[in-house]
Amino acid sequence: MSCAKLPRFFSADSFWNTPLPASSPLHPAQLRFLDLARGSAAGPGLHVNLNAWTIPVYSANKDTPRVPFGRRMATDVQGRWFRANSAPFLFPGHPEGHNEAFSSAPVPLPAEAEPDAQVDAHLAIVSPEENRVWEMWAARRRTNGEWECCAGMSYPLDGSGVFDPCEFAIRNGESIHLYGPTRAAGVPAIAGLIRQDEILAGHITHKLAFACKASGLLSHYFPPTTWTDGGVPHGLPAGLVVRLDPGLDLAAFDLSPAARVVAKALQEYGAVLVDFAHNFTLYGEGLWHGAPGETWDNLLAEDALGALGFEHYQFLAPEHLGQRLVEKGMVPFPNWGITDAYREQTGLPVDHPVNYIEPA
Repeated sequence: MSCAKLPRFFSADSFWNTPLPASSPLHPAQLRFLDLARGSAAGPGLHVNLNAWTIPVYSANKDTPRVPFGRRMATDVQGRWFRANSAPFLFPGHPEGHNEAFSSAPVPLPAEAEPDAQVDAHLAIVSPEENRVWEMWAARRRTNGEWECCAGMSYPLDGSGVFDPCEFAIRNGESIHLYGPTRAAGVPAIAGLIRQDEILAGHITHKLAFACKASGLLSHYFPPTTWTDGGVPHGLPAGLVVRLDPGLDLAAFDLSPAARVVAKALQEYGAVLVDFAHNFTLYGEGLWHGAPGETWDNLLAEDALGALGFEHYQFLAPEHLGQRLVEKGMVPFPNWGITDAYREQTGLPVDHPVNYIEPA
């Protein structure tokens, strides 16, 4: 079952569940960020990942069968690159991708649960009865029927939805995946998902999550993210909040009822940059193994927000949202997608070696 019948994620005072002040000032780099956004998008407006590269969420309870998840790293191409920069820092007892709460007990796994079919292979399990979330990155079933994942994280469902960076003994240049978080910017994978039940109810009461090709290289991020993921020098920093102009009259645009619900949430709550993608995209929950009727077909289309051009979006000044600049991050090499974004933005030939030096 998908997350359609699950409660609102995180505490009422969570950053994710707090609406934006209408008077929030714009980021000083608003115009440059808009140019980056346009260059990052495959269409005239925001895309919505619904059928791939998103997060399927399944509900569980105390009776759901428990399944141990092994670690997958040494023989996996994806595992090699994100583990490589951590090799000098590994030690006995290092989490190596699974936080303590995730690795301490088997995971409740409904029989129908399937990760996203893309290489990120996200999968999330939510149990309101146990007040717990389990989520995975690069999850898969082995040929012998056992399960494994590169990153695994477990945390309270009613918590803040913001991980404490002090819990991760991470060093500059490493990937946060080595410490458990399943989003490369170090936020819960379920944070900011558009859920089908919200669309059907006619309102979304939380911030959304977005990803883009223009996510910034290495240098800095803002809470609620706890790390970086990007390849564009002076690009959009992780944790940056974008919103749709709250004064915009949505009735003036050709939007489906579902798209209007999403647009209203973008006006009231905004969206947070949490990942790298080859488009400028939001995330709707993956419904490919939901119960009957749990589908995005004839409800919300991936291009439903295309009528709202980027000129209607505002990047907000972080300090006015209580976000403090943190100057740390990951060296993304050799993720091919991020490497291509770096070459594209710096004008390097497609086969030019990349060392990811941040320009002054």
